[in-house]
Amino acid sequence: MHDRTMDTLFRIARFYDQRKVGDLGFLGFRRSSDLTRLVACLGALIQKGLLTPGDSTFLDMGCADGRVNVLLSYVTAKSVGVELDEWTLDDYSGLRRDLDRVLLDEGLPLPPDNISLVHGDTMDPALHERLRRETGLGFEDFDLFYTYLTMYEEFAELIKEKARKGAVFMVYGLERILPRLEGLRLLTMEPLEGIVALYQKE
Repeated sequence: MHDRTMDTLFRIARFYDQRKVGDLGFLGFRRSSDLTRLVACLGALIQKGLLTPGDSTFLDMGCADGRVNVLLSYVTAKSVGVELDEWTLDDYSGLRRDLDRVLLDEGLPLPPDNISLVHGDTMDPALHERLRRETGLGFEDFDLFYTYLTMYEEFAELIKEKARKGAVFMVYGLERILPRLEGLRLLTMEPLEGIVALYQKE
């Protein structure tokens, strides 16, 4: 990736990481990915041939306020997110306005116009048809899938059944013990940046 792109990604990561939702308080069930760690993982994904900048397609299965989609929009052809809780998804617009202002003030490029965020249930086949209509991509067309630790087993089963062979599943939140997932090959003996495990559909 170009230095300017990396500078932009790290600036976006700092912006969102200062606005994380954690384990405490009434939103304890909602946790934000550490984008600084994710940026550091992208180089490894590219080096391993698992992410092709400008060509790969990305689906966040539980995108919350869309922060991971914003980050990945710079290095994918299409960055799609699905979120079950509509009120969580509503946070996207306000954060994007603030982020865009920061990027403009610092002379950094705004996120590409390739982000699609959808309210719905990733496990619902009707949602997959909606994605196809609205984004032109069916579940089987995505190259890279992402989720926070919640529901990773259910999503792994969905990927095993519906994703194309070779699709990659990124699970954020795994640390020392990396589970085996039937039908998916573990690509990382240790999690990237101590937090992200990679699996690939066989």
